[in-house]
Amino acid sequence: MKINIIGAGISGLIAAKVLEENGCKTTIIEATNRPGGRVKTDIVDGFQLDHGFQVLLSEYPTAKKHLDYAELELQSFGSGAVIFTNGKQKIIGDPLRDLSLLFPTIFSGIGNLVDKFKILKLNSKLKSKNLNDIFETPEKTTKQYLQDFGFSGDIISKFFTPFFTGIFLETELVTSSRMFEFVFKMFAEGKALMPKQGIESIPKQIASNLKYTTFQFNEKVKSITSKIITLESGKKIESDYTIIAGDIEAMINGKKTTPVHWKSCTNIYFTCRKKLHSKPLIGLVADQNSLVNNIFYHNSLQTSQKGKGELLSVTIVKQHKLSNKALISVVQDELKTLCGLSDLTYLKMYYIPKALPQLTNLAYTKQPETTQLGKSIFIAGDTQLNGSLNAAMLSGELAAKAVLAEINKNRSS
Repeated sequence: MKINIIGAGISGLIAAKVLEENGCKTTIIEATNRPGGRVKTDIVDGFQLDHGFQVLLSEYPTAKKHLDYAELELQSFGSGAVIFTNGKQKIIGDPLRDLSLLFPTIFSGIGNLVDKFKILKLNSKLKSKNLNDIFETPEKTTKQYLQDFGFSGDIISKFFTPFFTGIFLETELVTSSRMFEFVFKMFAEGKALMPKQGIESIPKQIASNLKYTTFQFNEKVKSITSKIITLESGKKIESDYTIIAGDIEAMINGKKTTPVHWKSCTNIYFTCRKKLHSKPLIGLVADQNSLVNNIFYHNSLQTSQKGKGELLSVTIVKQHKLSNKALISVVQDELKTLCGLSDLTYLKMYYIPKALPQLTNLAYTKQPETTQLGKSIFIAGDTQLNGSLNAAMLSGELAAKAVLAEINKNRSS
């Protein structure tokens, strides 16, 4: 029995894991030179550079099921943020988790006292709301949700907008309120984490535990039928069951796949001599005219690789038409003007055209059979549910279960 998985991203790796746990051998066909998909880390000048600023939320249910947290040596982000506004930095955070954030939050001037109580109220509400209920609630935009909840325009513009722009990769908070509730619940119940060796430790861990899976790297798929996978090299691979894990632009049974619309971002790394603050807090730029959305000092967490000096990650979500050289110059000017950062040396830039899928009618999960495209072709990836690491894992699990159900059905017939 030949089971092939197209794509060695998180979804494909989890699909292989679940199939292995049920006695099946698989082959993963991957277009790049290593597993991970969008979850990658490079080592440059002794620094760990993730492809885009990514975190693992500790309470993702499917992550807790499939990952060994202890082995990943997870490092915790602080329960707050440094907000840069009008050339000054203010701290806002959760004093219930870190008492030292109590007075900075109260006197931050970000939002009002009512806003602070409403955050606690929202925390409590979403902790008691289960995930299925969240994803069955009628959708509205995140911005409308925040306004309806009674938050002031000040805290929406200075905290929620820059914070969730960095998560949703769009600046107007038009992302579904389902996604907002899901992410807010995950933050309320747990922590944002980073593996000590970088975000790619996650796919590396899954891949290293696969014992009966074969990888074929640097192989791009051209077309797929119920029995044959054709590679761009011209090579043909026989397949009894095929899982398409992620965004595969290929012909399926002679028909072009429906394109997925994607959100993009740019991630720029700089080095500097010292940090503005020592706590592992994300920095948010609350200026609607700036290109820079958020910043983070990676060495405020423990890392396995540490180059000379401090490492600063900068995320740009807004669309622009600047050349790379011009973009770096504009970003450096903004960091100096808005954040007081002038001691910066450019290190590396990543433009990520397919950072998150742009989706509507978001779901937490589906029935496994909904992953089927015919009797022998199945589809996985966060594009099937919602744009999150949890969804990527869960969709891989669902596709694998659907394959197993089809195998059992064919055996009994």
